[in-house]
Amino acid sequence: MRRILNTALIGGGLALLAGGGAALASGGGSSGGSSGPAPSASAPRYDPSVEYAKAVAALRSNQFKAAASAAEHVTDAAPTNPDAWRLLGAAKAGDRDWRGSRKAYERASKLTPDDAEAHAGLGVALANLKDPKAKAEIEWLSARAQACGAGCPEADRLRSLTAAVADAVSAVAAGAPKPSAKLEGSMLFGGAGKGDAAYVQAVSLINEKHYDEALASLSVAAATFGPLPDILTYQGFSWRKKGDYDRAETYYRQALAIDPKHIGALEYYGELKVVRGDVPGAKLMLARLDKLCAYGCADAEELRRWIDVGHDPGKD
Repeated sequence: MRRILNTALIGGGLALLAGGGAALASGGGSSGGSSGPAPSASAPRYDPSVEYAKAVAALRSNQFKAAASAAEHVTDAAPTNPDAWRLLGAAKAGDRDWRGSRKAYERASKLTPDDAEAHAGLGVALANLKDPKAKAEIEWLSARAQACGAGCPEADRLRSLTAAVADAVSAVAAGAPKPSAKLEGSMLFGGAGKGDAAYVQAVSLINEKHYDEALASLSVAAATFGPLPDILTYQGFSWRKKGDYDRAETYYRQALAIDPKHIGALEYYGELKVVRGDVPGAKLMLARLDKLCAYGCADAEELRRWIDVGHDPGKD
């Protein structure tokens, strides 16, 4: 099996994004270049990774309106990214816009039904709206914690999230609603250093074919840095290897909506199309790669090989 991922991205590239500056990552076959994709009708108006970093920075500074504005730029550019909706939910909660927070967390929960932070954020918003459905979120979190068990790595986090929602319900009942600082803090995962470490760990885990563990690490990186095409591509790759082709496709499509010239996403999406029997679709991805790789590139040649044999050549 040829190389899967490239760890050259790490060493400050992602950290620049977390600090609010633009940086192009090279992992997964990014097309490189400093200007990004040319503007077009289909391209997002904002760079979602940069806007995500702005929202995180504003949220940490308690500038909730600015955080919400930047987060909305992310949801506009990447409407199927659950981390963006969670970030918007936290910003709206900080601004005490509970209806806006509820809407954002509802969207995040629909995109990732098993996301405990999204359920907790939704519960806090519902509590502050005096909606009795907040109790259903407490029950969901409690059941998740019980199923997890005392020795589960998520046990402390689930208990904390359950308590945050319960506290909000109690506070509102007593006439003293509180902001959701606990949820905002848990969502940011400790900053750029932890996000970089999670990304590096995910690369190693994927190369070792530990896809469940890799996805967990990628989730930490994604929550830290937002919808970065490299991270999205690796999430798609991992889900493809797990056999969930529909979910894999959503990540590839997100990556290419942000960066239509992302070489890694084009190659891996083309491979997915081969696996699904969509050879014409794979050839379209190859044509885009050939246009980008004027003098040839390993990514295009690998996809060409997949198309020639009609399946994963590694299985021969």
